Amino acid sequence: MSTDSPAVTVGVDFGTLSGRALVVAVVDGTELGSAVHEYTHGVVDSALPGGGPGLPPDWALQIPQDWRDVLRFAVPEALRAAGVRPEQVIGIATDFTACTVLPTASDGTPLCELPRFAYRPHAYPKLWRHHAAQPEADLIVERARESGQPWLGRYGGKISSEWQYAKALQTLHEDPGVYAAADRWIEAADWIVWQLTGAESRNPCAAGYKGIHQDGRYPGADYLASLHPDFAGFTAKLEHPLSPLGTPAGGLTPGAAELTGLPAGTVVAVGNVDAHVTSAAAQSLDPGNMLAIMGTSTCHVMNSDVLAEVPGMCGVVRDGVVPGLWGYEAGQSGVGDIFAWAARTVAPEGYAAEARHRGISVHDLLTEKAAAQPVGAHGLLALDWHSGNRSVLVDHHLSGLVVGLTLDTRPEDVYRALIEATAFGTRVIVEAFDRAGVPVTEFTAAGGLLRNRFLMQTYSDVLGRPVHVLRSEQGPALGSAIHAAVAAGAYPDIRTASAAMGCRAKRAYTPDRGRSAAYDRLYAEYQSLHDHFGRDGSTVMHRLRHLRDQAVASSAQQR
Repeated sequence: MSTDSPAVTVGVDFGTLSGRALVVAVVDGTELGSAVHEYTHGVVDSALPGGGPGLPPDWALQIPQDWRDVLRFAVPEALRAAGVRPEQVIGIATDFTACTVLPTASDGTPLCELPRFAYRPHAYPKLWRHHAAQPEADLIVERARESGQPWLGRYGGKISSEWQYAKALQTLHEDPGVYAAADRWIEAADWIVWQLTGAESRNPCAAGYKGIHQDGRYPGADYLASLHPDFAGFTAKLEHPLSPLGTPAGGLTPGAAELTGLPAGTVVAVGNVDAHVTSAAAQSLDPGNMLAIMGTSTCHVMNSDVLAEVPGMCGVVRDGVVPGLWGYEAGQSGVGDIFAWAARTVAPEGYAAEARHRGISVHDLLTEKAAAQPVGAHGLLALDWHSGNRSVLVDHHLSGLVVGLTLDTRPEDVYRALIEATAFGTRVIVEAFDRAGVPVTEFTAAGGLLRNRFLMQTYSDVLGRPVHVLRSEQGPALGSAIHAAVAAGAYPDIRTASAAMGCRAKRAYTPDRGRSAAYDRLYAEYQSLHDHFGRDGSTVMHRLRHLRDQAVASSAQQR
């Protein structure tokens, strides 16, 4: 290929509400063009598109055709925006939210696309934030403790309701017909690669963090039978040889080439998870460098040459982020979602009118007003559990809390308290790693929330350490493009490609000593609330959720 036609790769990031395609120069990671396709159906959490009974609380589904449409519309549009020809593309890679998992037939057809399953919710992909499988997650942990399963410690002692096994067991409990018909139980990250290449493959990232794959194997049949007799053979639905990250999964089929506008045979990289692939974009692959990918939720990813059991982490997987190191993951189930809730429900119409008049968002207005306060002036303290707690408590039946409300409390007070609460939640995670002997030596942030400078400064002040930031607003897509370059042979490994194509600004935020000292005092109070409601104190949050579910079920029966 001539210098007039430089090689490029395409990274496709499948998010919660949309998918993004990014065209990147292989030589230095320059972002040449991108396009976004909004999912037609978004998150399906109230009723199936074709009608039928309403979905229960804590459900979150998606529609596979929305994902195909990202390939159909966003990839060609990104190529046009970049001004490059399809033949310049040497590779394409994808990343996905996780655990977003679906049941399919043996040929990869989603069960929800078969007429006989169109009105059965369990036939649809369960999005990462589907939390209705908490009872199954609790049972998985209980039986694992009873039988001394060696893999449990690799996940901080608990299994999340978001993961493959809990969601599959829920399907078996509530719709055994769908469970029996599912020849495959597959992460969307691997399913989309199947659509591109025509060949099934599995990636070690999703298998390790979301599928309890440790030391080359999944949980045994005897243990699975203890969960349900018909669950003993579940592993057969997901077991497949794992392909190393950054390697080719195959080439584009003629059908996929027509769909994307790329040449048939273009190299397709092994699938990956959105948060983990971002580490390459943020040049955060070295041991001890924790990367926080901050969006609707936050995922914390870090590599280490040390294997340890960190209480409440989401998992530690060999080669899970980059070959040769142990990759650790933790996370917070709600961050940007919590701020969006506050903007919707806390700010009165007067605030919205002021924001419109000034041509800014309600978020910007609340941030501006919140930033003008000294630390602690609002007199509030919040728990950031509106979507449950992923780390370190691993309990999605917890809920949010704001303490200290008075008749003088203003919307910006609540908004700032919620920002601080998410920062405190991150500090809990960082300190858990430090105590477990996996020290966090650097902290890097990525994701859409980086646009809020006050938010990022608050994190630096609360953590008491500098915060580096990814200089791209499209971290997962850039990370995927980097993996595509490695799969296509442009670089020998992910770390080399990351050094050439990734980008981060070091010490973008540094802590203010006075604010950090004030936050230390607030953080001590946060820890007290955290442990009281999340560990060994009150179970009122669980009881309230139970009462809510009973009321909803009763109301549905009356209708």
